Amino acid sequence: MKSRKASETLAITTRIVLPNDTNTLGNLFGGQLLAWMDVIASVSAHRHSRRVVVTASVNNVSFREPINHSSIVTLEAKVSRAFSSSMEVFVDVFVEDPVTGKTRKSNEAIYTFVAVDQNGGPIQVPELIPETEEEKARFDGALRRKELSLILAGKMKPSDAKELRALFNEE
Repeated sequence: MKSRKASETLAITTRIVLPNDTNTLGNLFGGQLLAWMDVIASVSAHRHSRRVVVTASVNNVSFREPINHSSIVTLEAKVSRAFSSSMEVFVDVFVEDPVTGKTRKSNEAIYTFVAVDQNGGPIQVPELIPETEEEKARFDGALRRKELSLILAGKMKPSDAKELRALFNEE
């Protein structure tokens, strides 16, 4: 199985916030943003695995600021690390000012996807090769985030979390 570069998994989509996407305050529904993020993250995971992928978890979502009606929203997703059958995908959300054209990061999320075979069972995915500093930092942090998720789900003992222990132990 051939390794893939993180850059090969980049998926980008741009949306405009329409009235049907907003709440009574005129801001984008959080659930709508989650749906958009899930779709673009699945495209990224598919580009890495070249398999059908299913959402395993939404590990972190940051709603830093509201996104207003008529805003132009760009979502960028990229696989940050691949494990045996799962992939962690970062989604960065940018909002474009309709007057100046300047963009600012407004939200982000981390999703986990699992590649599955024709019967819905997990299937191995290729190794991921990070190249940029941001890709390397996200790659390095992915194992700690996975260990923490496994501990919180009761699937790993805290004493077995080598990466997390290394953060707190001076050696």
